[in-house]
Amino acid sequence: MEIVLVHPEIAPNTGAIIRLAANTGAGLHLVEPLGFELDDRLYSRGGLDYHELATVTVHPDLSALDAALPGTWWGFSAHGATRFTDAPIADGDVLVFGAERAGLGDAARDRIGNDHLLSIPMVEGSRSLNLANAVAVVVYDTWRRHAYPGAAGGGAVAEAPLQPPF
Repeated sequence: MEIVLVHPEIAPNTGAIIRLAANTGAGLHLVEPLGFELDDRLYSRGGLDYHELATVTVHPDLSALDAALPGTWWGFSAHGATRFTDAPIADGDVLVFGAERAGLGDAARDRIGNDHLLSIPMVEGSRSLNLANAVAVVVYDTWRRHAYPGAAGGGAVAEAPLQPPF
């Protein structure tokens, strides 16, 4: 599975998603422009030491991303008419998330198509989930549907690192 962040703006969110990608074996793709520098202190702090365990690729634009990942794209948006849990997301599909404030732009939604635009259920009146939380919900559910390929043993509980990162 491949995770795409189109124009991410908040370094700690991207850091948390790097950690998620490392722990699930997903590839992570960032589409420029980014709202931070990749060596930003907050970015490395959010990803801790996991940035070395994740495969992160930066693409200059959606066209370059499309050339690198031509498969089936699923976009996540408030405009999605289908719940992500009802979509037949395959193990090798591409999960595309928009920027924290703007969501998926027109170009990304056009590439994805309305039939592959998905929503994450929330209670009435809710505006949005935090980007890192939204990605985690979708990635883990998708990974579960495919019997956790690549997972070790019985899994581990989320715990603090054995040694402090600072």
